[in-house]
Amino acid sequence: MAASPTVARLSASHAALSRWAHEPDRSGATAPARAAFLAKFELEVDPEGRLDPDERRRRAVTARKAHMVRLALGRAVVLHSGLAAPRALVIRDTRESGEMLEAALAAGLASAGGEVALGGVLPTPVAPLLARRHGFDLAAVISASHNPYADNGIKFFGSDGFKLTDETEQEIELHFEEDAGSSGERIGRITELGGLADDYLAELERRFSALSLDGLDIVLDCANGATHGVAPEIFRRLGARVTALAVAPDGRNINDRCGSTHLQMLVAAVRDGGHDVGFAFDGDGDRMLAVDGAGEVVDGDELLALAALHLRERDRLGGGVAVTVMTNFGFHSAMERAGIAVATTAVGDRYVVEAMRERGFALGGEQSGHIIDLGFGPSGDGIAAALLVLEALGGADLRERTAMEKLPQRLVNVPVRDRGALADADGVHEAVAREAAGLEGRGRVLVRPSGTEPLVRVMVEAPSVEETDAVCARLVAVVSEQLG
Repeated sequence: MAASPTVARLSASHAALSRWAHEPDRSGATAPARAAFLAKFELEVDPEGRLDPDERRRRAVTARKAHMVRLALGRAVVLHSGLAAPRALVIRDTRESGEMLEAALAAGLASAGGEVALGGVLPTPVAPLLARRHGFDLAAVISASHNPYADNGIKFFGSDGFKLTDETEQEIELHFEEDAGSSGERIGRITELGGLADDYLAELERRFSALSLDGLDIVLDCANGATHGVAPEIFRRLGARVTALAVAPDGRNINDRCGSTHLQMLVAAVRDGGHDVGFAFDGDGDRMLAVDGAGEVVDGDELLALAALHLRERDRLGGGVAVTVMTNFGFHSAMERAGIAVATTAVGDRYVVEAMRERGFALGGEQSGHIIDLGFGPSGDGIAAALLVLEALGGADLRERTAMEKLPQRLVNVPVRDRGALADADGVHEAVAREAAGLEGRGRVLVRPSGTEPLVRVMVEAPSVEETDAVCARLVAVVSEQLG
């Protein structure tokens, strides 16, 4: 994601900020002062002076608008809280734009009276976990997760550690049009808060105090992101021999051919180096995928199955597990055999957590590697999930996993003129019903529109690769004919 849903919507709705570059501001700033302010952003977007002047100015104006949006957003969040001096924790990942956005967001929070603590570069799950532990009223993470360095966004969490709901985000928008240039009766302070990495490591050590990794040879791919310091440290503290990859962030190499969305480097390192297991995190550390000793990728479905059986055995599962519509049919079959209830949600860790809380489940996750154990923290945590997997294995080799048997899966993104037209495409619905009936009890079909692109996603799971490919091809042809 290039920005959180809140930021994306507020950026579009607050037209006054877009006009800021061309109209006199409310403070009556002189033209030289405004030119100097713009020059700061020109240096930010083109530090080496390689762009032509017009392009440099265009990018600087865009960066300045983003700065003003974050400032107004911070103010709106405080106004919505209704508190005179809410305590806010702000952390970020390693993107080069992080410090600039951190400054703008913190200024906005403080301008409305917020007391802001800057935690620096830390994995996303640190914010909700420690916000709840240390009594913050809200927490914000500046990150674009697994996306390239040029993207950035903001995630907000409440005092309970959970992400803000869609309804709360919409309520915050109502405050966004309030005068972002005025100051409240009280201006808050912005301070740096050290020691949060140590606090997080202590929480992990406390949770996994009985886990010994002595003698285990592990490779970690930290995506040149927020886990680059704490992930190798906790695995070493628990006794593992650690080879750490992608632990030299430079502001632009986050998720660049590394991490959980680019597993080739980790696969080669584990397989060719004779290591026992590998784990890859994404840029902000809220998801994780594994690689076994043979170099085979183990996705979130299989890892979640391992964790579910383990937590059920320890009477810590809470009765079931929440997953999304993308979860492999083999997972559902395995849970049915084990007598574990499964709740299925729309794609997105927010919806998984909502289902977990509604049903009292302790575990949930996604195929992409978001794994949430509410027994430890209120959000997806890649490092904690990796340790949970090793705890579940109990010293066994990940290559010998038997928690579930994955069905072959084929996913095809079909370009369409209008993704919304799928709702009324009777021919597509008839084809889906026909193919689903043929796979009943043996596999499944899922056809859904992309949430952001002009695509329809066709996903098929069946007992054999040949049948999977054949069913998928027939459905892709129908979607292309009807909507392409």
